[in-house]
Amino acid sequence: MNGTLRVNIKPGQRVAIVQKQDQRSGALTEGIVKDILTNSPTHPHGIKVRLDNGIVGRVKKIL
Repeated sequence: MNGTLRVNIKPGQRVAIVQKQDQRSGALTEGIVKDILTNSPTHPHGIKVRLDNGIVGRVKKIL
């Protein structure tokens, strides 16, 4: 599924995100969505979320 559409992402879902400091390397971090931080229905770089462990990043994959 596509991480650029807000409608595809729900709290409690397992996702892979890229953190701000990892954008150049593209390193992904997996976790469970706690909050959706992007208000718009789409974002070209991925919807910004906060994971249950507090890490913030943009969704690249929905697992």
